[in-house]
Amino acid sequence: MSLYGALFSGVSGLAAQAQNMGMISDNISNLNTIGYKRSFAKFATLVTDNGSSTKYSPGGVESRRFTQVDQQGLLQASTSPTDIAISGDGFFVVNTTSSPTTLNGEYQFTRAGSFTADRNGFLVNAAGKYLLGWEIDAQGNIPTVRTSLQVLEPVNVGGLAGTAEPSTTLSVRGNLQASQAAYSGAPAYVPGTGQLATAAVTAHFARSFPIVDSQGSQRTISVAFLKTAANTWQTEIYADLDDNGTIVAGEVIKSGTLAFNTDGSIDAASSTILTGAPADQISIAWNAALGITTPQALDINFGTDGMTDGFSQFDTDSQLLSSDTDGTVFGSFSGVSIDENGFVTALFNNGTSRQLYKLPVATFVNPNGLAPRNGNAWATANAAGEFNLFEAGTGPAGKVAPSALESATVDLAEEFSNMIITQRAYSANAKTISTADEMLAEIINLKR
Repeated sequence: MSLYGALFSGVSGLAAQAQNMGMISDNISNLNTIGYKRSFAKFATLVTDNGSSTKYSPGGVESRRFTQVDQQGLLQASTSPTDIAISGDGFFVVNTTSSPTTLNGEYQFTRAGSFTADRNGFLVNAAGKYLLGWEIDAQGNIPTVRTSLQVLEPVNVGGLAGTAEPSTTLSVRGNLQASQAAYSGAPAYVPGTGQLATAAVTAHFARSFPIVDSQGSQRTISVAFLKTAANTWQTEIYADLDDNGTIVAGEVIKSGTLAFNTDGSIDAASSTILTGAPADQISIAWNAALGITTPQALDINFGTDGMTDGFSQFDTDSQLLSSDTDGTVFGSFSGVSIDENGFVTALFNNGTSRQLYKLPVATFVNPNGLAPRNGNAWATANAAGEFNLFEAGTGPAGKVAPSALESATVDLAEEFSNMIITQRAYSANAKTISTADEMLAEIINLKR
């Protein structure tokens, strides 16, 4: 009967508009929720086929929720180094695990990047979901298998006590005075006996340089020069190998001659000490009782053959112009940073850093088909297609926006406008029901 059909059609209209109002309410309540994607209703007719062109049976309407997951929200700056967003397509991979060490929860995908470290150092967002990434090995590589979620590890930035890096190179620039008289005093200088190191013969020029050992302690290596002939300087490299405060002849690491050309540049062919070639490496035999790595290999660069880019010999005072060495003393963990390529890097107060993880960006053929989960996250669904894991900024994946958060895709003005439309539609459907009720009452009154 069309009259009853009209009544039930109005009821379906009320239900559809009520659902629409619920979606609007959700949108407004999540106006400030990080990574929230607005939902809206799509309406579809319900048709009752009565098999006759002369009769009409009302069907009604149904509403279905639609969420535009692939819509980009506005990026807002944040002061937290662990707040991250994605500029472009894709999702961060998270897990709802209650035990990050075993990952026993559901793998989900989110753009809600407000992460902070929990008491164990794991990065977790406001919904309690743990951020996952590829762990970087000692060689700086990430896993070659990048199609499986099982190779991902929970990102942990705790438990980093500190780090130190031993020195491996030393470059020196200086000048040895060309007019310096050759040594001819007593005792006579005998090459290879460590007379400059022990001060048995006073060097014409000597300088010390700080280096770092394998445990992050600062130690000293010294170089002494004695002119013994025109354009020829006897050179000794030495250190306090047993750390007892005195230098003995046996602590000379290497000795030889440093020769110069007539234009003041280094003459490598006539030199027997280091001259800047790739193989110019010394081996520092620290005493084993010190408990550090021994011997320590150190590349020393005194300059290039035929050049004055290291040591030179000109008629001005002997002087050290500059020295440069790598290595860092022990430094404790001071913080973490995440860059646009998704690298999670630990920072130390000695100026060094260490890459720990790289965050993958997951993409889907149809992200709007993902299954919603609590906490602004989604799970895989057939309608979304298979996921793919990309490095940030490669393929279809967007870049990571460090120290930023993605705001909700809710337009308050639009929601209030839709609220007015929904309210009017609800009232109109209610009027349909009341009118159909009055008509039914007329039919009932015919019996009286």
